[in-house]
Order: sequence, then C-alpha cells, then structure tokens
Amino acid sequence: MFVIDNIILVSAILILLGVISSKLSARVGLPVLVLFLLVGMLAGEDGIAGISFDNAEAAHALGTLALAIILFDGGLQTPTSSIKQVWKPASALATVGVLFTAVITGLVATYILDLPILQGVLLGAIVGSTDAAAVFALLRSAGIHLNKKLKSTLEIESASNDPMAIFLTVGLLEMLVNDMPIGLGLLQLFAQQMGVGAVCGFLIGKVSVWFINRIKLNASGLYLVMVTAFGLLSFGLSATLGGSGFLAVFITGVILGNSKFVYKRGIFLFHDGLAWLGQITMFVVLGLLINPSSLVDVWLEGLLIALALIFVARPLAVAPILKLFGFKNRETLFVSWVGLRGSVPIILAIFPLLFGLSGAELIFNVVFFVVLISATLQGSTMPWMAKKLSLIEPPPDLAAATLEITALNDIDIEIVEYTLSEVSRVSERSLSHAALPESVVVAMITRGPSIIPPRGSTKLKPNDHLFVVLKPANRPFVDLVFTATDKTNHQDSHLARNELKVKGVTLVGDIFYSYHMKIDAPEGISLEEVINQKLSAEISKGSIVVIGNVQLRVITMVHTRIVTIGLKYLHNPEQRLLKQ
Repeated sequence: MFVIDNIILVSAILILLGVISSKLSARVGLPVLVLFLLVGMLAGEDGIAGISFDNAEAAHALGTLALAIILFDGGLQTPTSSIKQVWKPASALATVGVLFTAVITGLVATYILDLPILQGVLLGAIVGSTDAAAVFALLRSAGIHLNKKLKSTLEIESASNDPMAIFLTVGLLEMLVNDMPIGLGLLQLFAQQMGVGAVCGFLIGKVSVWFINRIKLNASGLYLVMVTAFGLLSFGLSATLGGSGFLAVFITGVILGNSKFVYKRGIFLFHDGLAWLGQITMFVVLGLLINPSSLVDVWLEGLLIALALIFVARPLAVAPILKLFGFKNRETLFVSWVGLRGSVPIILAIFPLLFGLSGAELIFNVVFFVVLISATLQGSTMPWMAKKLSLIEPPPDLAAATLEITALNDIDIEIVEYTLSEVSRVSERSLSHAALPESVVVAMITRGPSIIPPRGSTKLKPNDHLFVVLKPANRPFVDLVFTATDKTNHQDSHLARNELKVKGVTLVGDIFYSYHMKIDAPEGISLEEVINQKLSAEISKGSIVVIGNVQLRVITMVHTRIVTIGLKYLHNPEQRLLKQ
C-alpha cells in the first residue's frame, strides 16, 4: 500500500468525523470550530489515533488555502447593500479596532509572560482579529435573528479585519527578526497590503464577471471550477505583488456575488460546500499540529490573557468606535462579546515559527489556548447574550430564490421561488386577488408534498411555495406582493419610484392589499371602471387620471376595453393634474 492511500483514508475519516461533530454542535452548545479542533487534537500524537503531525509549513499552507476559500464564499454571500450600510463602522473596527485590541492584549501578555514588549504586542496582534469562519457559521446557524445593521457589521468586520492582523504580525516580525525600523517602512507595508489587495480584488472581480458571461463552455461543471479559479487568482496575484490576498479574495467574492452570471445558484451551493470542507480541513489540521500536553504548561497564562482579551481589550477597542456611529449600548456590548478568535490567530501563530523567532513555541501554545477559550466561552454563549440584551428579532420572510434557466441564457426572464409567511400580504387570499403585474405568471404552487394548481380561485396559505415566471424589471413589484408585510412602508419601496403595470380588471381593493397603494374609490370596482367614471371624454391610449397622489395611465386598449393600466405615485403638486 502506498503512503498516499493511508493519507486519503485518514483524511476521509477525519472529514467525516468533522461533519458529524457539526451535527452535535447545537446539542452540546459548542461552536463547530471547537469541535473540529477537538477532532484534530484527539487524532493527534497524544490522542486516540496517535497521528504524528508537526509540519508547520504544511499546516500554514493548508490553512491559508482554506481561509481564502472561506473568505471567498463569505464575499459571495455579502450583499453590497449591507456593505454600504455599515462600511464605516465595520472598516473602523477592522483597522483601528484591531490595532487597539492588539496593543492592549500585548501589554497584558508582556506582563504575564515576562516577554519583551515587542514580542508581547506581537502576540496581541496575532489574536487581534475576529474569525470570519466562526462568525459566519454562528450567525447563520445559531437560530438567532439580529437587525440587519448589527448582523452586517459583525460579518463585514470579521471578513475584513484579517489583513490588519496579518500586517501587524508581519510588520512586528520584520522588526524583531530583520531589524526593520519603525516608521516609513511600516506605513509603506500597510499601504501596499491594503492598496494592492483592494485593487487586485476589484479588477479580478470585474474581469471574472465579464469573462464568465461571454465564454461558452460545453460542460456546466467547468463554470464552478472557473469561478473558484478566479477567486484563487485574486488571492495569488495580490499576495505575489505584496498585497493582502485575503482582502483581495473577499472583494472579488463580493463583486461576483452581486453580479448576474450564468449558473450562479449552482456556483453558490458549490462554494458553500467548499467553504465547509475548508473549515473542517483547516481546524482539524490545526488541531493535529498542537500537542495537548503542551497546553497544560501555559493554561494559567493563556486563561489570564484570554480573559483580558475578552473582557478588557475587545470592549475598550469597540466601545469608542461604535459610539461614534450611533450604536446603542446593548448593541455595542454584543459586538464586544462576539469577538470570536479562530483559525486566523492559529495560522498567524505559525509565522513566528517560520521566521525562526526565539520563544515562538510559547507564543503558539498560548495563542492556541486563547482561541479555545474565546471560541468556547463567547461562541457557546452568543445566543444567550443576544437574548439577554433583547437583540433577537422575529425571523424574516424566507428570501426569494431565483432558479436558473440554463437553456435560456439569452432570454430576459427569471423563475423565482417565493415562500409565503403568515404575515405576507396575500396569505389567506385568492391568487386572482394578488394584483400581480401584467405578464407575471405563477407557474406552480407546492403545499407540503402536494402540488396545487395555480388557478385564480386558489387560496394562498402560509408556507406555500410559489414558482413565478417574471421579467427582472417586475421582480421588485412581485417581491412586495409575496414577501412584504403590513409594516412595509410604500414610500421606501420600488413602487414609490416606478410605474406598476396591471390588468384593467384589477380591483381597487386588491391594489391596496397587495401594494398598500390607496386609491380613493370603492374597493370592489376595477381600475378600468375608475378611469371610465373619472373621464367623460373619449378614452384612448395615454389617457391619464390622477386621484390624490396616484396616477392611472391607460397603456393598452382593445377597441373600447382598457387592457393594461399603469399606476404611479406623484410627489410634486404640479404633477397632480387631470390629463387625458
């Protein structure tokens, strides 16, 4: 038997154990990353399997690759609307917050471990960033729902603060090992890491979208491979040019995730699985690298540093920043608590070993212990903390999912799956009263295991799945009908800025229930009847009636019948004129 055969067998067993441990995560109340680490430690030299693994270079290589894939997947799932909403506080936390955390923790480590001050701050820099993999996994699988601003801040901070921690770590090692002076050289390194990373990530993202939509591949599976290759290209090119590969791969993921391209849904599912594989591999390998008996020698020092990081450094770094951006005290406290440390600190703790720094093993062991304490204590109590701070909100409606029509790439239509909630506007109403835009077709309705024929008389129920064929331009209107609630403000909706085209037989009442557009007319009459009552002259294409702040425009007619009517809000007084 070849050596590779054993490696494949052991790898498969460890990955399966990692997958099974994720199933136990919710039951035992531990984050999956802790269980993955424990699987690796149990399989290690001091564990049950007795696998000997002490190759720091291989662990660093595997960890870097896995983290790049995880950040790429995180970028794919991050909407630009979230970034626009919280980029200022998130970027401040990812830079200044990491610096403050590193300095405060480093001073504590200097005192506790009796280290030179630069080595102490180096340890603080290594544990300075929160872990994207841990935060993403906990926020998306813990079963808690936070407001969009708070959730986005946590996710974007965790995804973007690794470059700062890496910069501080590399910069301090250059000063300790290669005698790089503090000053201009350090600033140049910072500008190079951030600048090159951002530019490479943006350019590769734009090029990849353009290329994917223009190349015609015979095998659909190659699109999945190509998207992964673009993400790795972004990381590799940036790192080769001296920039932050982690920042670059995240930005490339964001650009791809917010663009339209073929096989997008399949690519998202593929990378979600790839990210989970990366997490399992990374944490298990890092668990193998540590010798559990060595943690016993530093447990007290590691515990004190972890407590200082959790209860002193992180809150002192976070509170002033979030205060500037108007966060509530309980939100600030929660952000301070969700400062989970994970794979990045352990990977960075390998750097001193690679640089040959004196005392590197002590730093690695302490960092590993700090990560275990942080992930276990903060990760397992995050749902409890959110509940205690009254930050948990009712679960939102399930997001509508666009289904791909790969055989019709050049046709401007989409098939979108909607799941109705109890508070959806059309729940318990007939499909004919949904007032859908013209040309929108409900193709299929599923209710549990049953398929319900989509007739006008079909009564819609909560948890129904509707498969709707529509043009992208009509998507925002249909979203209002099937996913909006009674609390939605029409002034903030797509309806307040664009014309809605519906059939002339649509009832006034249906327009109100579906869109909350109030027309001063009896609910039981059609829009066609409204126009006929308001206009005494002959009606023709283009005739307009204004009622309050709502304009009704005749779009198409068949003989004397009005077939299609456009509805639009008017906000300027001079627009509110009776026209025909």
